[in-house]
Amino acid sequence: MAEDMKTIRQKLQAATMEELPVLFLQYEMDPRTGVHKEIEKARRRIAAYEKELARMEEIKKYEREYSACAHICGIDEVGRGPLAGPVVAGAVILPKDCDILYINDSKKLSEKKREELYEVILEKAVAVGLGYSTPKRIDEINILQATYEAMREAVGQLSIVPDLLLNDAVTIPEVAIRQVPIIKGDAKSISIGAASIVAKVTRDRLMVQYDEVYPAYGFAANKGYGAQMHIEALKKYGPCPIHRKTFITHFCEV
Repeated sequence: MAEDMKTIRQKLQAATMEELPVLFLQYEMDPRTGVHKEIEKARRRIAAYEKELARMEEIKKYEREYSACAHICGIDEVGRGPLAGPVVAGAVILPKDCDILYINDSKKLSEKKREELYEVILEKAVAVGLGYSTPKRIDEINILQATYEAMREAVGQLSIVPDLLLNDAVTIPEVAIRQVPIIKGDAKSISIGAASIVAKVTRDRLMVQYDEVYPAYGFAANKGYGAQMHIEALKKYGPCPIHRKTFITHFCEV
């Protein structure tokens, strides 16, 4: 008796990439159109997986280029543009044989995918460091210098001293470790992409917590960026303690 469609669909959906070709052989002679549609879906899944493997090999090119270095650290920051909240920097050293898929510029990933990858990165990374610069510090020394401070702190929080820093676009002052700045590095280097994800998830979670303390500004949704609701709340209520005073002079008195 032929298997029902639901069973076949479940088998194809649950199968690993290695198991799928065997199932194709098993079901490709089935005359039912529905079966062939499910097989085609599975073939597309294999094609997408192979495309992702190729992309991951491409974004490991800097890590391969500097493979003589024992510990390569990716550095990235999140939160230079918002009107409120800290800037957060991430520093991540991945293992040489890192097999984590889907790492990318955190802005190109869904919130769900970022959260999933955050947990995997923390589990598999050789070392992870985080650095923060508060809104007050941003106002004191400007956002660029505050970003550099956060990046230096992130490197300093690593449990292992890296041999090389791969940075997203910038060269960090007052750091003795060799640095390689890479334009749009969070999409070109697996290490920088991992740092981008760690920094983004960390900062987003902080802004959700701030939303509970200062609910008028919609921080859980806008993460401190200049969304319309946020700007309207600024005009109505004025700033709260986590606003960057030097960023909001066009919207309210500080």
